[in-house]
Amino acid sequence: MNLLLIRLILFAVIFIAGLKLYRMYREWKLDREGPSEGDNVQGNRMVRCSWCQVHLPEDDALRERGDWFCSGDHRDKYLAEQKEEPKEEKREEPQEEKPQDSNDEQNDKRGE
Repeated sequence: MNLLLIRLILFAVIFIAGLKLYRMYREWKLDREGPSEGDNVQGNRMVRCSWCQVHLPEDDALRERGDWFCSGDHRDKYLAEQKEEPKEEKREEPQEEKPQDSNDEQNDKRGE
């Protein structure tokens, strides 16, 4: 009985010591390797393409005049469209509308 109890205690001590050594080794290995890319919780800021409204990481996006774009093609299309808009606005000059007389005013004029 004494021999069985001693073996059980010895087995428990060896098991606990093995767990401690494994944890120390794992921690040492992680410190030596440094942070991996999968541990990066921060991530990149997402921005929206001004042309197609698709979200993409800021590192992959192109920036022009304060706007973000997913590709050079979308940037060129957007900037070309922006150049055309002021020309269209100049063509559409506000026209003065002539006030139309209401039916009551027309009837009053006829009655006078």
